[in-house]
Amino acid sequence: MSVLLESLVELIRRASAELPDDVNRALVASLEREKKGTIAASALQIIERNIELAKRKSQPICQDTGSVLFYIDCPVGLDQIAFGETAREAVKIATKKGYLRQNSVDALTGKNDGTNLGPGAPALHFHQHRADHVEVRLVLKGGGCENVGAQYSLPEERLHASRDLAGCRAAILDAVIQAQGKGCGPGILGICIGGDRATGYEYSKTQFLRLLDDRNPDPKLDALEQDILETANRLGIGPMGFGGNTTLLGVKIGVANRVPASYFVSVSYMCWAYRRQGVRLAPDSSITQWLY
Repeated sequence: MSVLLESLVELIRRASAELPDDVNRALVASLEREKKGTIAASALQIIERNIELAKRKSQPICQDTGSVLFYIDCPVGLDQIAFGETAREAVKIATKKGYLRQNSVDALTGKNDGTNLGPGAPALHFHQHRADHVEVRLVLKGGGCENVGAQYSLPEERLHASRDLAGCRAAILDAVIQAQGKGCGPGILGICIGGDRATGYEYSKTQFLRLLDDRNPDPKLDALEQDILETANRLGIGPMGFGGNTTLLGVKIGVANRVPASYFVSVSYMCWAYRRQGVRLAPDSSITQWLY
């Protein structure tokens, strides 16, 4: 097994079985906010036990290991074809080892060949940078939370939402209300304001690469993120929709240029099993740093 292959298999294992520290901190804080003896507190306690068992046994945190999304920042000259081939082999090996569920099926026939490989699976997003190292980030996004993503085209008469940040706020909160407990909350929102229908959704998912406790450098977006988080947690939806004070753990918003005729707000929803991990690779492709 090559060094790169070993590194990518270990990245998948750790992403599947261990939640990052920032997510654990947010979940612990959310449990402290819930009243003892409530269903919400009980749900979060079960989540806590689940996280501990998964890490100790090196088994998936959730049985739905979801879509496999790689984000690769690489220098000019990286052989992306060879890297992609190795990433796909790593997914195949990780699936055989049980780090990933046999979770990818033919879109037309529903056939599952047990490898998690196929058109678009895994998804590989390459981005060149001027640094001389490679960084690989991985998101495992379950189907339940994917199902409650939403995209709005403003203005939206039903929500009285105009083409401004107030309209964006109305659309994002509507997505939270529509999701209720179906996205395995408490959830995290990745949002893109602008773009087209395809790039808006794609860019919204890159927001999941941010740390939960970071702050948006744009003051207006930072204020909107904090407002939506606080407002959503006052809705009473709570963990798994059981009621309580923790509907969301985080809100991350980015913007992309749009054409004048369109104003899209794309909302991607991540479940509490916020499986996101990343590594920096040495020239020999060994892991030198864990990014989360």
